[in-house]
Amino acid sequence: MKPPIPFNKATLEPFPVLETARMRLRKIEQSDAEAVLFQRSNSKVLKYMDREPYTKLQQATEFITKILEDWKAKEGITWILELKDTQTFLGDIALWRFFDKDHRAEIGYGLHPDYWHQGYMKEAAAAVLDWSFTLLGLHSILADINPNNDASKQLLLSLGFKKEGYHRENYYFRGEYLDSEMYGLLERDFRAACKSATLLSV
Repeated sequence: MKPPIPFNKATLEPFPVLETARMRLRKIEQSDAEAVLFQRSNSKVLKYMDREPYTKLQQATEFITKILEDWKAKEGITWILELKDTQTFLGDIALWRFFDKDHRAEIGYGLHPDYWHQGYMKEAAAAVLDWSFTLLGLHSILADINPNNDASKQLLLSLGFKKEGYHRENYYFRGEYLDSEMYGLLERDFRAACKSATLLSV
């Protein structure tokens, strides 16, 4: 087994702006509050997130403040996805729950419904994963999803994630215990997925 790549949190600052064929992945700002409020209040986006919807703009601004604090403390990072040519907000993607010793983090994402089924999240996730393994120095990445979220499941599998576990009734929401499905990604599996599907040239 090769020695671990250094977990290089210095790469988090200045903020690592990423670009794909169609998108720019940038730092979240308070000017994104209206878009965040939509994302966190829209029933389609929240269907499998199992969280209460936002009802006030203040909730969005507080959420953005927390994200920026986590980034400054090097405890997580969130990118806003926007179209290169129009700066249209598409959604967000994040890494958090850094396990420094294990070179591990969790990934999460959300996309505006108007842009579903067009390959945007796969394109963005491939860029984030490549950066995470190449520069941040992660060894593995975790994804925790609602088992009924087939679209997220297919996205993860297409990126090289493997199903690693199923937790029964481990999450309490709105008066009931819900299940969680766990997926994990190693760099070698991601690189294999890139070769087979040319993920990084989309």
